[in-house]
Amino acid sequence: VQTLEGTPALIHGGPFANIAHGTNSVISTRMALRLADFVVTESGFGSDLGAEKFFNIVVRTGHIPPPDACVLVATLRALKLHGGVKLDKVNEENVEAVEKGFENLQKHTENLRTFGVPFVVALNRFPSDTEAEIKKALDLCRREKVRFALSEVYGKGGKGGSELAQEVLKAIEEDESRFQFLYPLDMTLLEKIEAVAKKIYGAASVAMEGKIKRKMLKIEREGFGNLPVCIAKTQYSFSDDDEALGRPEDFTLIVT
Repeated sequence: VQTLEGTPALIHGGPFANIAHGTNSVISTRMALRLADFVVTESGFGSDLGAEKFFNIVVRTGHIPPPDACVLVATLRALKLHGGVKLDKVNEENVEAVEKGFENLQKHTENLRTFGVPFVVALNRFPSDTEAEIKKALDLCRREKVRFALSEVYGKGGKGGSELAQEVLKAIEEDESRFQFLYPLDMTLLEKIEAVAKKIYGAASVAMEGKIKRKMLKIEREGFGNLPVCIAKTQYSFSDDDEALGRPEDFTLIVT
């Protein structure tokens, strides 16, 4: 298929990242890499789901290279929600909530830095966003030395994405990529789960019943222990509690 402006779009796959790897197929990505100078592929939800699985599972197959840069999409509505604003009030101006909710976005930026890939925060603009809120988000990103661009593609088409495209090109050309996987494959399955939970989610520990541990040991005995892990988790929180917004810390991830 193609966009309204004639840009090719290869749609093949679609398993959501809260239950699976969350990206299109390797076949479609490899085809695109042969046909275009720049290829954009989506990894669903956030750094804790789509990005983590894209890096640790999809790229790890060796069939496609690590990305030259990543785009971390954010909205002021989401920042305000993570800052304590009720869902029915996120369209109202609240600069204080934007600042408070920034801790959630900050954790996502830290996760991408863990993988060593250059990235740009793209603020997906909504009609209700105010200039004061946008300025606050920009100032907070500058404080963290994070690349930032406003995206208005929905309202303006391709022209609305030119600022973002230019910033991504700068990230590719100017920022050094030091891509690395989160864990080696010779770790046990439990150690891999703990690595994701502690380094990406922010958990203090991982807990599970004995029968779950026995299942993992059985999987390892059957020869599958050298595979990466694919964790099904809520997309609403870094934790396994979908009501724990913001940046939950020192929690226990329960494996069932």
